[in-house]
This record gives sequence, C-alpha cells and structure tokens, in this order.
Amino acid sequence: MTPMPHAEPQDAALPLLLAADLQDHLMVAGHDLERLQRLLADTCDTLMARFHGALGQIDAAGTDRLDGARSQLAEAVTALQFQDLASQLIAHTHQRLRNCADLLAHDAFGPDAEGEAVIAPPPLRPNPVTQDEMDAGSVELF
Repeated sequence: MTPMPHAEPQDAALPLLLAADLQDHLMVAGHDLERLQRLLADTCDTLMARFHGALGQIDAAGTDRLDGARSQLAEAVTALQFQDLASQLIAHTHQRLRNCADLLAHDAFGPDAEGEAVIAPPPLRPNPVTQDEMDAGSVELF
C-alpha cells in the first residue's frame, strides 16, 4: 500500500509545529522572568527606602535604647540582598531560555530571510550564584 501524497508533508510539518510551539513557550517563560525581575527590583527599592527612612528616624532620635531596633533593621536590609541574588539567577535563566529558543528556531526553520539567524549566546557560567544562604554582614550589596 502506498502512502497518500499529502501524508509526508503533514508528517514533516508536525516537528516544525512542535518546535514553534516549544519556542513560543520558552519565549513566554523568558518574558515572565523579565516581569518577575522588574517586580523584585521595584519591591526591593521600596523596602530599601522604607528601611533607610526608619534608620534615619532612629538615628535622629539619638538614644542608645534604639540600638536593638537599629540592629533589627540592619539585619532586614541584609536579608534584602536576596533581590540581587534572585536578579542574577533570573537573568542567567532568561539568557539560557533565549539561547535554547534561538537554537530551536534555527535548527527547525533554518536561516531567516536576511541570512543567518541571530542566536543569543548561552550563559558563560553554569550558575551565576553559588550562595544559598545569607548571613548578616557577609556581603554588602547596598
């Protein structure tokens, strides 16, 4: 029995449709990571402004009895360093996803109309952040 003439093009189109769908999902994930990074940055900026404002008010009060509050706020600021770590991880993951999406598109669809497609480079390091916990005074990022 001979295959139907239209069966082969449909079979060939299926991997292209799957590749296009996967590329779309990778790009959406990358855009979601960008939005998450902006949200983290905005929240961190607001929290930092509030903590510095509270520290300024404590310092203006000038009493030694407020040392405990000053210490607590300093530890809270240290805890906010997670935003820097999270931003590095998000940027790294976004770059990895973009590279995968570009490679997938290039392999599935070939070069674009202008010639060779631009492929975002992969991250240089496997993991930009090796730290998995934060200790007060360990790193001063702010």
